[in-house]
Parts: sequence; C-alpha cells; structure tokens
Amino acid sequence: MKAEPSRRLRLPRGEGAGAWLAAGSVALSLLALLALLALLTVRGLGHFWPSPVELVELEGGRQLAGERVREVPHAGGDGLERLYRIGNQDLEGGRWAWVRLSAIEAVSHPADLVVVERRRWGQAIGRLSAFQGASGERIEGEAAWPALEARLAELGTLRDARDRLREEVILPLAGRNDETAARELKAAHARLRELQSAMAGGRLILATADGEGLAVPLEQLLGARRPNAMSPLDKLVAWGEGVWRFLSEGPRAANTAGGVWPAIFGTVLMVMLMSILVTPFGVLAAIYLNEVAHQGRLTRLVRIAVRNLAGVPSIVYGVFGLGVFVYGIGGRLDSWFFEASLPSPTFGTGGLLWASLTLALLTLPVVIVATEEGLARIPDQQREGALALGATRLEMLSRVVLPMAAPAMLTGVILAVARAAGEVAPLMLVGVAKLAPQVPVDGDFPFLHLERKFMHLGYHIFDAAFHGGDVQAAMPLVYATALLLVLVILVLNLTAIFLRHHLSTRHGALTRR
Repeated sequence: MKAEPSRRLRLPRGEGAGAWLAAGSVALSLLALLALLALLTVRGLGHFWPSPVELVELEGGRQLAGERVREVPHAGGDGLERLYRIGNQDLEGGRWAWVRLSAIEAVSHPADLVVVERRRWGQAIGRLSAFQGASGERIEGEAAWPALEARLAELGTLRDARDRLREEVILPLAGRNDETAARELKAAHARLRELQSAMAGGRLILATADGEGLAVPLEQLLGARRPNAMSPLDKLVAWGEGVWRFLSEGPRAANTAGGVWPAIFGTVLMVMLMSILVTPFGVLAAIYLNEVAHQGRLTRLVRIAVRNLAGVPSIVYGVFGLGVFVYGIGGRLDSWFFEASLPSPTFGTGGLLWASLTLALLTLPVVIVATEEGLARIPDQQREGALALGATRLEMLSRVVLPMAAPAMLTGVILAVARAAGEVAPLMLVGVAKLAPQVPVDGDFPFLHLERKFMHLGYHIFDAAFHGGDVQAAMPLVYATALLLVLVILVLNLTAIFLRHHLSTRHGALTRR
C-alpha cells in the first residue's frame, strides 16, 4: 500500500513575505530585549567582581595606582585615553584620573597593592605600610596584612552583635514604659557602649603610589582586599559577598555606594498594596459595565473614557494624588485625628498609602479593560444554563462567570504590576524619598506604617544617575539597580502568570489568553 505524498502548505502569493516580516519583527524584538538584559547583567553584576589594580608609570617618573575602567578617543583626536579609578579622594581631590596611552611608560600588577573601602571617602588604594591595633601596638611589613584581616573579622562580628542588639532589644523596648523594660533597656545600652568601645581605636597606614602616607581609622573601615593576589575562587567569594551586601544593606554616600534593600522592600510593598487596592475596584467596574449596565450610548461613552484614561501621562496622576489624596484627604485626617501633631503633618504629606492609591488609580483602566474583555469572551450559554438550573443572578456571577474570567483579571493585574513597578514621575509627588533607610514596617503598632515615606528602585535609579555628585561611581550601581528592578517585576509577573495558568487549567481553556 503506497503512502500518500505529504501535502505542503502553500501560502497565497504575498502572504509568505508578510509572515517572514512578522517573524523578523518578533526576532528583532527578542534580540533587543536580550541585548538589554545582557548589558544590565554585565555592567551591573560585573561591578562587584574584584578588578585588578594597575600600577602605572607615567612620563616624568610619576606613578598612580588604580582600577582600569575604560578607554575612549582623546578629545583632541590623537590617540586614546584611559580612565582609572584611583580612589584616595581626600588626598587627590577626586576618585578618577584620565591618562593618555602615549604617556604610559609601564604597567604592572604588584600583589601587595591594597584596596580599602571606607565609609566617608570611598576607596583608598596603596601599599599597607603598618597596622596599629586598638591597644597601640604597631605591626609593620608582611605581618601587617594578617593582623589587619584578623581585626576586620573581629570588627565584623562586633558590628553584627551591635546591629542585632539595636534591632532585637533596644527598638522593641523603646516603645514600652514599664519598669522592667526600663531596666532591660538600661542594660542593653550599657552593652551597646561596650561593643562600641571594643570597636573603637586602631588604624592602618597606607603608602600611596606617589609616596604619600594615608592613615585610615579602623572604625571607618568597611573592608580591605588585595585583588592582584586573589585567586579566582577568592574573587568569586568576594563577588558573592558584594552582591549580598548590595541586596541587604542600605545606601550611603548619596546613593552612590552601599545597597538597595530599603528600595527593594518599598517597591514590592507598594506594588502589593496597589494590587490589593486596584483589583476589587477594577473587577467590580468591569462587572457593572459588562453584566449589569444597560448597553446603550452612555455605557459606550464610559468605555471610551476608561480607555482614554489609560493614555493619560503618569505625572498628571501624580498631581491629582498630591492635590486630592495628600493635601485634601490627608490634610483633613490630620485636622480630625492628629491635631496635636500639627503643623507637622502625619497624613498630610507624601507616604506609602497615597503612593499606592495614586498608582492604583493609574492602573485602574488597565484592569477594567482586561477584565471586561475576559467577561465578554464567556459564552452566553454559560449564563443561561446557570439561570435555567435555578441559580440567582448573583450566584451565576460569583460561581460561574467570575471563576471563568479569573485568568483575564489576573492578566489585568499583571499589566498593572508591570506598569506601576516602573513608574517614577507620580511617586516623586506622593511619597517616594531619596533616602529612607528605615522600612515602613516595624514592631510598633500598627506594624505597617502607611504614612511613612519609602524608597523605590525606579526613583533610586533616577536619583543616582542624575542627582549624584559622582556620576562615574554611580553608573555601575544604576545598571545593577535597573537589573534588579527588571527581576523584581519578572518575579511578581511570574507569580501572577502561574496563578492565571492554574485557574485556566481548572476552568478550561476557554478564557486562556
């Protein structure tokens, strides 16, 4: 028995080119997205990898030590010039140095060059001349580095104990007024003074590349390393520690150093509150427009208005939130319930609640449109069958229609989260702060403080990139924060997509998008 020849699908003339054009557009879009993610990953995560330190000998015998950043054509058009991060801002007057390649006579990578991270002046680069302990003993030569490493490990343990004491003992006891709490608080403060006394004292002496001496107090020291003497495994461990500090610590040095933990917490909390606020209102509005309201001219005008609201610039919503939520409702709440605190406002200033409400209003049209489209795709036979079996209209909506439209609702929530998480303009008017190291959640009643200002990853990117005093130092953190914002949005969206898939599987593929 002969097999029938396979039939090849033939597209009408002209449609094949259109299909290839559509496929090419999709491929270019994916390539652009992958290129963006690759750029953010390389520039952002590469910042935490310990870079080698070069000792550069220049014409005239001058030397400098620093981390190579990049090379660009010279402004005069003759040759290239190289940017180095040299640190030592308190000595050099700046952290960066441009060097023409034609002026470089030799480049080496001595293993004894030390990179020190300080709280106040940023990095310091040089050779470790001496280490002076808290008790005054002075260690010089090669023995100074092991002594410094041991002292840094001890300081890390003391800092952890101090932070735990403040967070777990002092802060909870500060809100209590009983006698037992007063005794425990007094003992905790005594212990805190002991820890601070144990951390005080000592310094290290660095010899810079040009021969100057630089004394660094140990209490200002955040870390020290010898990049040129580190193995790949040591660098990987240091990279992991740097990423963890970026995720778990607060910012410092005007957002050009430190971590972004308060911004991560603020972004996720604001998006969750926004989703809780916008979902019921959006779903109820869509149910009314599609299931309850008379389908006449007025209903069509309302739909057109809702769709037009989705295109209003976000800064307009910020102005509305400032005038209505902050000054209007917030000012009235202060006059009613917080009169004793006036003229210092409690709710009459920007905060987490007003930012969440403003973004809920911003994303409300998206949820309404997506939910209404899902309701419109449900066949009328489903409604009629439920009513014919004796169900009331409310039971038909709650037990038949809404479960089948749940994937469309979650689609609206996904789109709302994707838009709200990256918005910056309205937040600048209704509650975001440049620096708010304390997250709006603590152990004091009511535990979640909606009136407090908060940090946001999008605004952190904007502030570090355009308002920082050192743009060169801020740019790697801008890339890392942008990558983190993309990942946060991705995690939130994947959670909603998983729920949508679960509901689509449970209630059939009829409403699957």
